Amino acid sequence: MDSPSITPQIETGIQHMSESMFVGLCPIVGTSQQVAMRRDVIDIMEMVTNKARTSNQNTVMMSGSRREGFRMKGSDVDFMYWFNNQPVIWDLSQTQFYNVHRQFLILSVSSESPPGFTLLQLLTPRAGNRVTSALVTMNGGRYISSYKYREITCSDINPNSTVHGPCGSGVLRGVVEYDDAHCFVCDFWPPSASSWIARCHIWPQPQVVRDIVRSGCHFVAIGHKLGNHESNEWRISFSLAEQKLVYSMNHCQFLTYGLLKLFLKEVINNGLGDNEKLLCSYHMKTAVFWMIQQNTIPNWCSQNLLKCFWYCFKLILKWVYEGVCPNFFIPENNMFLSNIHGGAQNRLFVRLFGFYEKGLASLLHSPSLRSYIINVLYNPRLSICTDEQTLVSEIEFDTKMFEEIYGVNSIPASDLYFIIKHLNTVEQFIVSPLTQYQVLMLQVLTASFLHRAAFTLQNMYSNTTENKLMYIADRMSCHMLKLTTKFGCISDRLYIAMYYYKTLRYTEALSVIEMTKVDLAQPYVMYNWTVDTERYTEAVGGQSWSTKLRHAVAWGIKLDNRIIYINELMTEQMVSLQNHLPTLFIPPLVVLHMLEFLCYRHTDTMRAQTALNDLQVLVHHDQGLYVSVELRDISWQILGICQQISGNLRSALYSYQQSLRQYPFHKIQSATLMRIHELG
Repeated sequence: MDSPSITPQIETGIQHMSESMFVGLCPIVGTSQQVAMRRDVIDIMEMVTNKARTSNQNTVMMSGSRREGFRMKGSDVDFMYWFNNQPVIWDLSQTQFYNVHRQFLILSVSSESPPGFTLLQLLTPRAGNRVTSALVTMNGGRYISSYKYREITCSDINPNSTVHGPCGSGVLRGVVEYDDAHCFVCDFWPPSASSWIARCHIWPQPQVVRDIVRSGCHFVAIGHKLGNHESNEWRISFSLAEQKLVYSMNHCQFLTYGLLKLFLKEVINNGLGDNEKLLCSYHMKTAVFWMIQQNTIPNWCSQNLLKCFWYCFKLILKWVYEGVCPNFFIPENNMFLSNIHGGAQNRLFVRLFGFYEKGLASLLHSPSLRSYIINVLYNPRLSICTDEQTLVSEIEFDTKMFEEIYGVNSIPASDLYFIIKHLNTVEQFIVSPLTQYQVLMLQVLTASFLHRAAFTLQNMYSNTTENKLMYIADRMSCHMLKLTTKFGCISDRLYIAMYYYKTLRYTEALSVIEMTKVDLAQPYVMYNWTVDTERYTEAVGGQSWSTKLRHAVAWGIKLDNRIIYINELMTEQMVSLQNHLPTLFIPPLVVLHMLEFLCYRHTDTMRAQTALNDLQVLVHHDQGLYVSVELRDISWQILGICQQISGNLRSALYSYQQSLRQYPFHKIQSATLMRIHELG
């Protein structure tokens, strides 16, 4: 079949419609500034995480669409994990670069595998327990079975994971799908991908090529379905290289990639069963890579967005017709070979060709994009502004940025040494060249590490008989918590109040609570992603993000379930941790009223009742402004705990029953049942 050409009907008005689509895609995919912010935040978070890890801990890398900068609805979260002391080499001469006494060397043997796949032979006499358990004997050598390794490591990170491809997959808190891939790393570029370097005349730039080649590759635990050693083979993964390539795209190229992903999800795969969805977003990305490198479209810009999309779609149609989708790095690896052939190939081609015949009208099948096309069709002379500054307001950008920052702020704290090591790592990065988003991320991380360190220190010395040690620990904890006010948002001050309450300093705790209450009551404060746009802009518009964070932002309180913050919540933390959830998330106003009640019951019973009434009104009547749907289980639970402490057992029972009826975001149902049992 000849490669289809763009018809005159498609050419007519394509520029105007492209600009409209550009405007429509930016809120879905993101403006160039939003995408840069997302990448910078994840990059610095990952650098801090990995630099602070010890040699016996996994190195972690987020991969996939979220790492690339997408935040489209339904996107899963992909992570890759590996140990740096288990490197893979391509030939024995590379052993000179490693210490064989400290590292377990692995040799890639690809002579019996299809292109893009290989066997991994263990060279050293010993290895880690997981590698040893996955060994099989072949041709007189010891090889690591991908099937065995995948089964062994599937539930390492998330215990409820199930095997899916090379990953352990599941759903976090019933909301976000994840894929965890345990793999091996190679510091050298694969010889089978050497032709890719020679192809890079125009794109990517030479410095990007050098960076990619220096970064090597990975091996994920899955073999080729048609290979001779499927259970033992490993696929060469270019995830890191792909990430760098996507980062090097201009924004029109990135939007084209996003448009193809949307078209795949909402049009091509719409109505198909899982077994019928033969194309995936990786094929879309591969098409964009090839199209950019082959320089078929000389000008990737907003006016040409739909033309870029159409050329990429034509390439995919051509691949399906021919039954060949060449891997971008190893073209000999036909990614259609195992599943797009025969009758399945014919059915897919007929489906795609039907969309091709409709031309750009096929985009009308996309719910996300339909309105932008119709808008141009009915208003052909409509003036369209593609200036990104007008597409996303300052307040919209701020909201998404703080949501991103607090969403990825999830480094666990196992002990004081580990927390201090992270703080030292942050200090080292401060003197490095950083973007403004990365500086803000480090600021939020610093506040998080400080309050975790303070409570960990207090827990360590709370039962000591050494008064001097307790006094020193207390002074250090107080100092760290007061420092959080210099780095964190308004609600971070509640950690100080929690600490004062835990150490029986009710007057000091109430003083902090009163000041925090005044600040939280300001009409311009952003509660998570809820904010009065006008008031916020009047109060802090145009100011630095650091100033906005400290004076106009309140985010959910995050309690690490391995650290005791408030004795009254120990049961909930224990149960949540037993259900493999590392944290409790509590709305700031719920924490404030709870602490106010707990403190006043020791100093002023009337004010304690007032605080309890405030908490009850908040939990009973809030419409999602201050208590989100996901956090209602813990909010009703806290109300019940306070009512039980006050002696109002009937109301406590009602609150616990309401907690059980909410979405089980924190998996604390057994804690709720225990408390109901206590009521008698």
